[in-house]
Amino acid sequence: MAFDYQLNISGHFLTFLTPLQSLLFAAGLRPTPAQATAVSWILKDGMQHMGKLICSNLGARMDSEPKRWRILADVLYDLGTGLEVLSPLCPHLFLEVAGLGNFAKGMAVVAARATRLPIYSSFAKEGNLSDLFAKGEAISTLFNVVGLGVGIQLASTVCSSMQGKLIAGPLLSIIHVFSVVEEMRAAPINTLNPQRTAMIVADFLKTGKVSSPADLRYREDLLFPGRLIEDAGNVKVGRALHKVVKPSKLQEWKEIFPEEKFVLSHGNKWTDMLLEHNATAEDALRGWLVAAYATSMEKSFHEPSASMLQDAYDKMNSIFTPFLNELQAKGWHTDRFLDGTGSRFAF
Repeated sequence: MAFDYQLNISGHFLTFLTPLQSLLFAAGLRPTPAQATAVSWILKDGMQHMGKLICSNLGARMDSEPKRWRILADVLYDLGTGLEVLSPLCPHLFLEVAGLGNFAKGMAVVAARATRLPIYSSFAKEGNLSDLFAKGEAISTLFNVVGLGVGIQLASTVCSSMQGKLIAGPLLSIIHVFSVVEEMRAAPINTLNPQRTAMIVADFLKTGKVSSPADLRYREDLLFPGRLIEDAGNVKVGRALHKVVKPSKLQEWKEIFPEEKFVLSHGNKWTDMLLEHNATAEDALRGWLVAAYATSMEKSFHEPSASMLQDAYDKMNSIFTPFLNELQAKGWHTDRFLDGTGSRFAF
């Protein structure tokens, strides 16, 4: 589901709990020990829902980097679980610690569910997405049952004491996160985002061949996906329009290239690319190729010239049709460019 609304939540969530608890008492819940415990438990669980609401506003970023967010979801879930394990060590801060743990787990649940579909979609062929999803859920349920059995055994043996939990918990978490990282590295994603587009362009300029999703899966940087790739023109996508180009320069660009849905602004360290609000992955690829060719020409001539951009544009046009056909033949989806929360412009 796409969330087009803006969710604004201000204030510190933990300090918000105290006045909310007072309001509940005013509504008839008196501060007896049993009722105070019940209210604290309700507020703790409410933090999980708040985490879900906040994370739901990050859907565009999850579409752009599903593998990274899937890993982050597991890290957040393990962090939340760890805080719940530690909560008995500080009973006077139970609400804060357990609430923060539930907050992290709420964000993790939304991120894990939201990234599941884009990852499954990359494996789907001939419309069998539902079959893939059902089998994936079956495998997940099977391992959840196995994990539950192992957890029961650990709880009655190694983890029967707090010392055992403090030793086994981090060890199991490391194994869990490592397994998820390896799983995500092996998953090929066939949608185009800034990192994968830059890698495709860089490979094409170096070898003349188009890489497939399987070729790029182990080379993706899941920790820092926004890194610049020099061989692809050091292109940075989605910065705010007023930080990249002046209105007069934007109008001048549109007069030179009226049919294009991208704008390039060459700087000292990188080249900014802005896309129109209805630009597709094909438009992003055209702009990326122009930027890469222009950067390559600048290295050859050691100084930019007025005609260099036009030469780069002409070179892009001469190869784009066979390049795009090969790209689509390799399984890439070119109907949409997933740039996360990047800014776009419209006339």
